[in-house]
Amino acid sequence: MTAHTPSLAVILPCHNEALSIARVVADFRRVLPAARIYVLDNNSSDGTAALAGGAGASVITERQQGKGNAVRRAFSDIDADLYIIADGDGTYDTNRAGEMVAKLLNEHLDMVVGVRRETQAGAYRAGHRWGNRLFNIIVRRLFGDKFTDIFSGYRVFSRRFVKSFPALSTGFEIETEMSVHAIHLRLPTAEIETDYFERGEGSVSKLKTYRDGFRILLMVIKLLKAVRPLGLFSALALLLFAIALALGMPILWHFVETHTVPRIPTTVGVVGLVMLSAISLITGIILDSIMLAETAYKRLFYLALPATNHVAPSRSPDA
Repeated sequence: MTAHTPSLAVILPCHNEALSIARVVADFRRVLPAARIYVLDNNSSDGTAALAGGAGASVITERQQGKGNAVRRAFSDIDADLYIIADGDGTYDTNRAGEMVAKLLNEHLDMVVGVRRETQAGAYRAGHRWGNRLFNIIVRRLFGDKFTDIFSGYRVFSRRFVKSFPALSTGFEIETEMSVHAIHLRLPTAEIETDYFERGEGSVSKLKTYRDGFRILLMVIKLLKAVRPLGLFSALALLLFAIALALGMPILWHFVETHTVPRIPTTVGVVGLVMLSAISLITGIILDSIMLAETAYKRLFYLALPATNHVAPSRSPDA
């Protein structure tokens, strides 16, 4: 097998980033001259696509609104050995891209995450700052303490990761799905601290604090059900049983003392809660067995793809 320089694709999902996209494309072209740069235009109305094309990027139009949809389209349609994903708003430090790629190759990793280091006071909105911290804590507690910035949109991937990643998210929760996917399959990953800049004047973040925060929370719950069903349904079973116990103990003591059953509706409710608790526990056990089989299948599919450092020769990006 002949060694070669891996082909590299830079993916920039964009929605109305005309103020910055040409500069971002030029910066990545300067730092990674051999890379093919793709702009995923997600229904922009400000000329983003034309400016990106004029700067030398290949433009792919994705009509389904949402960053997750744009990323899924890119991962489906673009073929390369290595992938870099970043935002088109100019907030990420493109100068670190080469170092991130080198780390992935030298350490045989599947993902390198650029951990954001705030360098300007306005880089984060207040709601985004506390929301980011809160969800990072939640994900670390539920899935594992592997990442310090699960919402970073600046990442480098191996082909193995990209082609084995289901990409079910539609919006900004896509980064959470990426992180949990890596944790669940125990993929080799690393982090590199990168500067995080303030948006340019006139540029507005597309992230809505409460709407997208709620969607991210729903994604966390869905991923918890998919990845740790026994833990989720066992906790639910325990909660239902605790409520049943709190309601049923007075009835039980009254029955022991008087051999009569008071408050029949409450008694029926307690029996129902105990049954629901048992059903929840059994559901968790069944789903956990299914999850283990699915995990094995995902792992085998991942292993069927060639490792980045052992890929067969491919054409250059400009071929």
